[in-house]
Amino acid sequence: MQEVKADDNVPPQTDLPFPFNIRSSMALWNVLFADDQTFIPAKDKSAQINRGDYLVNALAHCDTCHTPRNALMGQNNDRALSGGSLGSWYAPNITSDKQAGIGNWSDAQLAQYLKTGHVAGKAQAAGPMAEAVEHSLQYLSDDDINAMVAYLRQIPAVSQPGAPRDMQGKPATSDASLRAVKSPDAGWQVYSSTCANCHQADGAGNAFYPALFHNTATGAPQADNLIATIVYGVHRTVEGRAVAMPGFGPEAFYTDRLTDQLIADVSNYVLKNFGNAELNVTAQQVKTVREGGERPLIARLAQPAVYGSAAAIVLIVLGVVVSRLRRGKKHGA
Repeated sequence: MQEVKADDNVPPQTDLPFPFNIRSSMALWNVLFADDQTFIPAKDKSAQINRGDYLVNALAHCDTCHTPRNALMGQNNDRALSGGSLGSWYAPNITSDKQAGIGNWSDAQLAQYLKTGHVAGKAQAAGPMAEAVEHSLQYLSDDDINAMVAYLRQIPAVSQPGAPRDMQGKPATSDASLRAVKSPDAGWQVYSSTCANCHQADGAGNAFYPALFHNTATGAPQADNLIATIVYGVHRTVEGRAVAMPGFGPEAFYTDRLTDQLIADVSNYVLKNFGNAELNVTAQQVKTVREGGERPLIARLAQPAVYGSAAAIVLIVLGVVVSRLRRGKKHGA
């Protein structure tokens, strides 16, 4: 109370659309989805795992991002920590599954990732995860990091189809295989002029920039994180060292800004050569990521046109019901 300086700035008044402007409507949502139970250590778990449970689910609230949600944005806890959309980004599966999750990571690799946001040949933190590492996780003690690892290790595996997302792709064996000299496509042109200087022509990266194969952003079953990385870049500072990649989206403050179509082209080039070749990125997907991701159903229903139409339908139904009731009374008389 004494050390925080007073600030007389008045924030703008919240202006939410219907039905989000009715605060009492949260009561029903809370009944359906909110979990306000106090944390109780499990008697059949070790002190370390209980500590990890408290850190992961209470303080770090990892499940808020990494658990899929239903149409009303409630968490699907039957598939807890199995991955979920987070605006422009996708928080991946962090259950113990060896294919889709972190089951093939060592304890040391998990601890390193939580502490630094980087593990060569596995993953690099970007977006909201980079923020979590930079502003929170890097300051945890080794005991707390190890407790989180111990807890994540015993999370039931939730499987998903496909190869391990951090084992997709391989380095290009020659420059010729990269660029198809006779008819270089738009993706190769963007990659060679914008990306190869850091990530190398064969995608192997170097001491400062990660490889594009054996990389969770390029090997995932969805391309959201690859697209978002190109659009927004990577920014995190750990132990005083800044890690940065510029964003190349249309609104980026950078000389080599790319259109949605060019970002789709280079994304497909990277996926085809270094990652999950089964994916195909379109300019519309890039636009959706750039605008904040796919809007959930509950948000789409709140659009004026939608709830205006819904209100009209309700009024029409009520009119029909009232009309029939009146006719019934008239005939009855």
